[in-house]
Amino acid sequence: MAETIRGGAFLQQCWSVHPLCLTVKRVEPERIVVLTCSSCRMVHRVTTGAITKQASAAESASPEAGSAEQDALAALKTCMGTHMSALSVREMDVFQDALWVRCAECRAQYDLTVSQFETQQK
Repeated sequence: MAETIRGGAFLQQCWSVHPLCLTVKRVEPERIVVLTCSSCRMVHRVTTGAITKQASAAESASPEAGSAEQDALAALKTCMGTHMSALSVREMDVFQDALWVRCAECRAQYDLTVSQFETQQK
């Protein structure tokens, strides 16, 4: 089994050097978002503390309070099922423990608050 490296440095480097090779693969239980890189052959697992969805200009602006976080997770899963190839990492900051994923198809942005970064070699 491959060694697991904890920390966001490998994901940060991967995204900085070849951002177009980094794809969102799936959402696992326990709110883990899995990203893979076809260039460096790394699998990055991001455990999220919170996910919020920034609506596109075409959507209504304010979601109802209370279930907004569950709605954002469900929206991300739906987006992945509908047009996974359109999802991309737009920005990330390991100092703020944040990752921003955007869908080019529906133009929604998902703001992920990260509680843990992990990287493994494929």
